[in-house]
Amino acid sequence: MKAQHTLAALLAFGLLSPLAQADAKNDADMLKLATTSGCMTCHSIETGKPGPNGMKPIGPAWQDVAGQYKGKPGASEFLTRVVLEGSNPYSSHWKGKVSGLSMPPNAVAITEGNARLLVNWILAL
Repeated sequence: MKAQHTLAALLAFGLLSPLAQADAKNDADMLKLATTSGCMTCHSIETGKPGPNGMKPIGPAWQDVAGQYKGKPGASEFLTRVVLEGSNPYSSHWKGKVSGLSMPPNAVAITEGNARLLVNWILAL
């Protein structure tokens, strides 16, 4: 949340280059989409953020997701399907790293187009 306020302040005072302003606006738009879609309930952007009551986070940090799938062909399509349809708790490579068992299906909370936009933003982190 602090990052969002910092970006807003820099944009308001025109302290970012036009390219940086476009990136900052996109970041703010993606954070808003993630928040309104319920993603931030389980996920964080930065690695190392604790989950509720000091437990492991519920879902992986998006920096970790970006690292896990960096350069893998079909990653965007695969992760978009996971966002919409959920994941298999028996084949998770996040076991032991997060407290959640699997990703629930989210097709009721986010459209396929918005899920794809968000996934591509996450992969670019």
